[in-house]
Amino acid sequence: MDSSSPFATAHPRTVLTEREWQERAARHAARAEEFIRSAQRPEARPVESFLFTYYSYRPAQLRRWHPGPGVVLLGESARNVFRRWYRTTTVPGPSGDPVTGVELDVAAFLADRGKAVRFIADLLSAVRARSANFSCFALHEWAMVYRQSSEERRHALPLRLGAEGTDRVVESHRIRCSHFDAFRFFTAEARPLNQLQPTRESQIALDQPGCLHATMDCYKWAYKLSPAVPGELLLDCFALARDIRELDMRASPYDLSDHGYAPVCIETPEGKAEFTAAQREFSERGQVLRDRLLAVIAMLGVERSPAAAS
Repeated sequence: MDSSSPFATAHPRTVLTEREWQERAARHAARAEEFIRSAQRPEARPVESFLFTYYSYRPAQLRRWHPGPGVVLLGESARNVFRRWYRTTTVPGPSGDPVTGVELDVAAFLADRGKAVRFIADLLSAVRARSANFSCFALHEWAMVYRQSSEERRHALPLRLGAEGTDRVVESHRIRCSHFDAFRFFTAEARPLNQLQPTRESQIALDQPGCLHATMDCYKWAYKLSPAVPGELLLDCFALARDIRELDMRASPYDLSDHGYAPVCIETPEGKAEFTAAQREFSERGQVLRDRLLAVIAMLGVERSPAAAS
């Protein structure tokens, strides 16, 4: 794509000097490093380390800043730092003379990732438009250990209520988990107890903005869109995923008191109220991030498919 392409003419471009973009990249790396170090704390490993094991984005990738579409980076070093899915372009410099910089090559990016971008656009749009359900109470975490022995559990942590007490909570509640990537970890005995049977194919139809995992996944969709997503937005999505993960584990059946995390006792009315209040706040934050991600996708020229809109 050259500077006379429809994208370049339809969207005004921001030009950053070498010093400006390097400062932004440095701030991004420092903020990312704080998240990484926090996850590496021994007491945080059962909680925050999940973000680097469940999700496929590595710490080195998280540290790397990208400007997003419509931003031209000046300076010789830009051509060495930003390569795949970037192109050189010429823009007027401060004195009016043409200068060479690099920018995201939207055409090349979409040629390679267009199918994924359209799926993400469809999913984010569908979730953004759907009403939130705030009655799940993180029971997916309980269903993941239902009738399991201590050797079978994915976390080597004690259960607050013991195995029998945990199973009674599962059996005494209505479970309506709509998120496939949570449901797929249910034990075999817990799966029939779920009122929904989500699949990967039904994800766009079932994901909803009150779901903790669907909102955590704003981070996944942000890095799946990389390098088209600005680094600042990527880290905002990571920050929300980290905050949600903490609530998810505090509301789980695990006893994390030795790690410094107070429980949210969702088996009690008071715990349910505490959980729902936090869930509503996270849902609102997630909707804002979905809007920002959809704005990036719109800049790429990708719209929601007609089939998904029906």
